[in-house]
Formats: sequence, structure tokens, C-alpha cells
Amino acid sequence: MEADERPSKMRKLSHGTEELMPCLEVVSETKDSTHVPDSRLQEGHAAIQSPQPQVNDGINGLGLVDEAENSSGQDAADSGDLPPPDETAPLAASDLIGAGDQPMSKNQRKKLQKKQEWEAKRGDRKIIRKEKLVAKRERKREARQQQNDETNGDRQVPAPAAIKVLPIKSVQLPVTFLIDCDFDGLMRDNERISLASQITRCYSDNKTAKFRAHLTVCSFTGKLRERFDNILTHYKGWRGVRFLENDFVETAEQAKQWMAEKKYGGSLAGSFSKYSGEDETTLPRLQQEGEIVYLSSEASDTLTELKPYSTYIIGGLVDKNREKGICYKRAKQRGIRTAKLPIGDYLQMSSRKVLATNHVNEIMVNWLETEDWGEAFMKVIPKRKGGQLKGQDDDQETEGGAEEIPDSEHDGDVEHVPSEDVLAKTA
Repeated sequence: MEADERPSKMRKLSHGTEELMPCLEVVSETKDSTHVPDSRLQEGHAAIQSPQPQVNDGINGLGLVDEAENSSGQDAADSGDLPPPDETAPLAASDLIGAGDQPMSKNQRKKLQKKQEWEAKRGDRKIIRKEKLVAKRERKREARQQQNDETNGDRQVPAPAAIKVLPIKSVQLPVTFLIDCDFDGLMRDNERISLASQITRCYSDNKTAKFRAHLTVCSFTGKLRERFDNILTHYKGWRGVRFLENDFVETAEQAKQWMAEKKYGGSLAGSFSKYSGEDETTLPRLQQEGEIVYLSSEASDTLTELKPYSTYIIGGLVDKNREKGICYKRAKQRGIRTAKLPIGDYLQMSSRKVLATNHVNEIMVNWLETEDWGEAFMKVIPKRKGGQLKGQDDDQETEGGAEEIPDSEHDGDVEHVPSEDVLAKTA
């Protein structure tokens, strides 16, 4: 029975061998390939070990493994069960994105390629821009040369040399212009912005003037200082101006000390040149005669001239005339003299005589140079106010005078109109 059954067992074993041939082929190929990961090798081994163990033993015992290996190539080619090469091949390095091993899309590859091309041509673009700039300058030079030839004919006229205007060296005078900013709680945010701009203009006018004063800002606190510290930070580099937290009375007393200094106090020049003949014996008397004046429209006295070693206070308030008489009251309570600028004595105004804080400062700066109120007023007061010197243009005044500009047209000005207490004017 065992001899008779042997052929049938052999047939069964042969049939089982044919079924295992594709798995054996996978194992042989994975051993030779270095590109397939270890996980694929484990899957191949698992596929071989999955059949019944007695079948493998029978194959080994009958010596049919070699026969199966010899015929594996033929069977694998005929079976068509193996995956295509594209599925088992490793991914290229260009198809990966960083360490995430994520495939790069077609649009991403295009963007990366364009970026690389743009970076590679950076130097070429710089050269092209330079060439275009040189060509543009050359065209302009040729156009100017052609225009000169047409104007002057064959005669070549050399271009005039540029005249460098040297800045005028400002002369320090022993006088102080003090801006009182102790009205921070009475102003709105837009009014504080306007006042900060006016202070900036005061500094600019005083710095560039031929004869300058000791410009000082007192009561420099509150939201006004916050604006300077946070936005107008360049004020810390200003020269010839002081920012103090003291009130106007204490600051005026300190001004007497820095005006009396020999080196930085100032010289008697400009409108003060008439005092230059004072010797060392009479100079202390002149310093003692220096006055402290708070400019206010409610004052009964009119300021006829500026005196050396004196302090003139301008109220730093922009309130659209809401707080009338506040500067006059403050000065009277502290025992400070008040006065107003002689606008009405020199000008015929066709509108309000209210000026901005920086206008008052600029008028006094011009007086230090010319010693003429009329000329100082005409240089500074805006033309829209229709101011004319008294005694001039009589014919024009007879015909109706200058046209009065309504106040509503002034609302769009950059410099807002401050309170009348800030300015010196006649009623």
C-alpha cells in the first residue's frame, strides 16, 4: 500500500510546490534586491511560512527545492502576479519634502525651480539696473548738451559753478521766551497735537533766526510730554531749548541765572546793541532791571519793546477760546506783570487778531533783529487776516479795505487757533 500510494503523494506534493512557486520567487528576488525595505522581506518570509509545515518538510525530503528554484523564473514569468517595477522602486530624493518624506506636487516643484532661477540671476539683474542708470544719465547729459548748443550756437558756455550758501551763525541774546504748558487738562487730544506742532515750529524759528533767544518750555508734564516721548522723540536732540517740569514762576527765576552767565548767557547785539556800551559796573544794574512779563490780551499795558535779561511768557494753550482770561488770572494770582503786543498800534486788521503760539514767538524773534514791530507783524501774520500797516495803502482802504475772511475758512489750517490769552493783541 505504501508503494502504491507513493505516486499519489508525489502528485500532491508536486501540486503544492506549484502553488508555492510565486512565493519562492519573491523571496529569491528580495534577497538579491537592496532597494526593498526590511518590511517587504518579512512579508515574503511570512508568505512562505504560512502553508502547512509538513508540505515544506516533504519538499525538502524529496529534494524538490532545487527543481522548484530552477523552474521559478519560468513560472513567475507566466503567473504575472509580481508587482510592477515602479511600485517596488525607491522614491527619488527630489520627490521628498524635507524630513517629512511627503511627495512634492507639480506646482511646488515649479515654484521651487522659479525661485532657484530668480536667485541665480540676482547678480545679472544688478548689472542690468546699473547699465540702465548709466544710460539714463548719459541721455540726460546729451540732452542738456544739445540744448546748450542750440541756445548758444557753436560757442560753448561752461555751466556755472554751484554757489554753496553757508548757514548764518545765530547769535545768542540774553532774553528768554518761555512757553507755559500748564494747561494739559484743559485741552483735547487734537489740541495737544496742535500745541506740540506749534512748539516744534517755535524751536525751528528760534534756531534759524539771526538773533535767537533762550527758548524754554515749562510745566512739561502730562499727555503733552507723553506725545513728545512716544512720537516726537527727536526733541531730545534739540539744542538751544530747555524742557522743565517747574511752573512759570520758578522757571523765570532760573532764567535770570542762565542769562547772566558770561559764556552762554548771550551778547548785547541786534536790537540790544544800544546797550553794548554798558561796562562791568553798569551791567549788574541792567540785569536787575530785567522784567518778567506774561503776554495776555486782557492786559491793560502794551509791550513797546523787549528788554535784555527779561523773560516773556507765552501761554501754551489751544482751546478755541473756551477758557477766556485764564492766563491773565494766573499771572495776577502769582504777582506777574501782564502786557499785550502792540498789534493795534501798527496794523489795521480786517479779521480777528488771534494768532497761533508759534506766531507770537516768531514776531518777537523778528523784532530782535529789526527792532520794528510793523515789519515783524507783516512778516509773520498770515495774509488771510488782511493786516495792513497803518498809514499805508490809503487809497485801497478808501475803496473798502482788504476783504475779511470768515473764521469758518480757517478751520482747515494745520496750526489751530489758540486761546486769546496765549496771544498779545489789542481790543
